[in-house]
Amino acid sequence: MKKTKKLLIGLLILAAGILIGWLVKPATTGGYPHETDHVPGGEPATWTCSMHPQIRQSEPGKCPICGMDLIPLEAETAQGGGDPTEIRMSATAMQLANVQTAVVGYGIPTREVRMNGKVQPDERKRFTQVTHLEGRIEALTVNFTGESVQAGQKLAEIYSPELVTAQEELFSAARIKDLQPGLYQAAIQKLKNWKLTDQQIQSIIEAGRPQDHFPILADVSGIVFDKRVNPGDYLMRGMPLYDVVDLSRVWVVFDVYESDMPWAKVGSLVEFTVQSLPGEHFRGKITFIDPVIDPVTRVAGARVEIANPGGRLKPEMFADGLVKTRLSSREKNLIIPESAVMWTGERSLVYLKKTSGTGSAFRMREVILGPLTAIGYVVSKGLEAGDEIVVNGVFTVDAAAQLAGKPSMMNPGNEETAANLPAEAGPDVKSKIKALFDLYFPLKDALVSDDLSAARKQAADLKKAFSKTDKHLFTGIAQDQWIKNSYPALELLGRIAIAGNVEEARKHFKPFSGYMVALAKAFGPFGETVYVQHCPMADSNTGADWLSLDEQIRNPYFGDKMLKCGSVTDKIY
Repeated sequence: MKKTKKLLIGLLILAAGILIGWLVKPATTGGYPHETDHVPGGEPATWTCSMHPQIRQSEPGKCPICGMDLIPLEAETAQGGGDPTEIRMSATAMQLANVQTAVVGYGIPTREVRMNGKVQPDERKRFTQVTHLEGRIEALTVNFTGESVQAGQKLAEIYSPELVTAQEELFSAARIKDLQPGLYQAAIQKLKNWKLTDQQIQSIIEAGRPQDHFPILADVSGIVFDKRVNPGDYLMRGMPLYDVVDLSRVWVVFDVYESDMPWAKVGSLVEFTVQSLPGEHFRGKITFIDPVIDPVTRVAGARVEIANPGGRLKPEMFADGLVKTRLSSREKNLIIPESAVMWTGERSLVYLKKTSGTGSAFRMREVILGPLTAIGYVVSKGLEAGDEIVVNGVFTVDAAAQLAGKPSMMNPGNEETAANLPAEAGPDVKSKIKALFDLYFPLKDALVSDDLSAARKQAADLKKAFSKTDKHLFTGIAQDQWIKNSYPALELLGRIAIAGNVEEARKHFKPFSGYMVALAKAFGPFGETVYVQHCPMADSNTGADWLSLDEQIRNPYFGDKMLKCGSVTDKIY
């Protein structure tokens, strides 16, 4: 009876638990939200394909291209804030992806270049010891390579029939020197021509008889680098006996690769070590760099000259060198970390960050880089001081951009499409842009008239106008378009302003007009019709564009030679 009662109570408790669980159960049963669910924020979920991010659906399913299951697209990456070039990420997403940013600033570019080298004899201190007498080597006093010799030291003994005859002539001349002093002096001079010293000649005179064996004395001090003779060899006058090298100063020749040559120059200080002298450091300056690069190894020799007391540095020793140098001792340059750059072959890309109340937005920017320094790349074009860029997690941001169908490293087509969208700019900005075109058209007309002087003056005025237009007047796509086209246009105007002839000015006018066409399409219209005109025969039949306020063709690339060559290809109105 008691067991039955306990069982009944247990069943009642179980039923109550099931009922309570049913009452408080969530609206969903787990997994992805249903098509009627909403993501946080009240917006419907967007479903996309990880392999084809251009696919967008409001409900789950299969990708119509590859058949893969669609995945939900997070609201924080799906939002674009109205700008098709930006990808947005919340602070939480950035923290989870370890995305870090830094502000671009100036620095003095320095770099450490490591080089391998060898100790070599100073070529200016290599000598060949020759015999100044003809005869047979009777004995050698220096018998092996590496032996040290001093200037004036006896090297060998030689038997020379010519020297015996010359001594007899000296004795004969000495007996009649009072009557024929010239003959006596001639006999002495003959011996001096064979490099005999005054002391040796005086010893011969005092001995009163010819010497059969005569010593050969060292002309220089150094180390015997190569022994050329043996006892019994018969030598002609001027034949080598030894190669002697002075190792009191040596060269250390380092291999400098072609890519490191901007950093290793004549005058650069090199610190180096050698394996056989551990713990010791040597220093010297580069005094010479080979003017020709080895075509196989792509290196040039950089020479460091250094004193070598005691001969501790021996030829053919290996040396490890380090050059710490600056690209410029005074000029500061924009430098960004190496981790901030994405490479796509010809292009170098970074991600700029813009912060707002709804989170952080990132936009891809193409940059032109200079040399790699110890702290990052020098930026030639594309960024300015104060810009904030991604320095860690850049590929994570790019992956989010790819998934959201935004411009990315792997989707340059999207970037180009966004770049061609009309730039949103206020009336003040448009008036400044229009002022640039008001100066462009007289430049074009000057080239039509073959007037170099007017073209150069107009280019200089237009260059000043470009320089005075602050990039901070622009925002969003407008700023990207301005930076992309104005920077190279400014450089080309400088070249036109100093052109030596009209043809040179026209050469630079072609790419400059291309940038002006892009600016006109981005910021126009300007209240009047602007015609885009094209000449297919310009620039050696490659074709060139220009802008005109007149529909009638007046060709700036040929002037009077082919004034009406061309056609209208587009209108901006």
